[in-house]
Amino acid sequence: MNIAIIPARGGSKRIPRKNIKEFCGKPMIAWSIDAAKASGLFAHIIVSTDDAEIADVAKRWGAEVPFMRPAELSNDFAGTTEVIAHATQWAQDQGWSPEAVCCIYATAPFVRQDDLQRGLDALRSGPWAYAFAATEFAAPIFRSFKQVETGGIEMFSPEHFTTRSQDLPMALHDAGQFYWGRPEAWLSGARIFDRHSTPVLIPRWRVQDIDTSDDWVRAEMLAPIVMNYKEPHGA
Repeated sequence: MNIAIIPARGGSKRIPRKNIKEFCGKPMIAWSIDAAKASGLFAHIIVSTDDAEIADVAKRWGAEVPFMRPAELSNDFAGTTEVIAHATQWAQDQGWSPEAVCCIYATAPFVRQDDLQRGLDALRSGPWAYAFAATEFAAPIFRSFKQVETGGIEMFSPEHFTTRSQDLPMALHDAGQFYWGRPEAWLSGARIFDRHSTPVLIPRWRVQDIDTSDDWVRAEMLAPIVMNYKEPHGA
């Protein structure tokens, strides 16, 4: 048995009610629920929320909301790992024995069912604690810089000023879509970004984190391309 857990608290401040705000014709969270359902990978698709309206929307789109998330896991400081651990423990308390637990973000409208399958395959491919969606940075991070108080700039890694970009290692970042994990990893609070985790690579053009109003606008602009483009087999 595998279960999906979609964390969706009600207190989003930068984009109010973003988890159920309409995105391309349906509530944002519905895209994640539909991808989970279409994958056929999950015995249960659970939404962990503290919000009655989000719970109602999630149920209408086919997810389960068997509990309301406690207040101590619904503030701005509650981490994803703690929220998924809480839901995983609840599942085990019901007598379920999930082999794997997949966190799918509620604001991941570009998540694809085949990527979820690739994630499960990756988790099973070795003694991994987690397998999660990641993508490559658009520019080499080793040649990045910051502006200092004088107004000038300072490189983070000045030793790489003359290093050719093709000679730098590939740098990845979290794609903000899904995280497959073994129940014991979630329950122990094991850190996701560590050597016991393996990445599932997603093309940059299919990744858009949605935290601000600018992110939302960009996602809406990308949606017609991302949602309708059919990648070549094996891409």
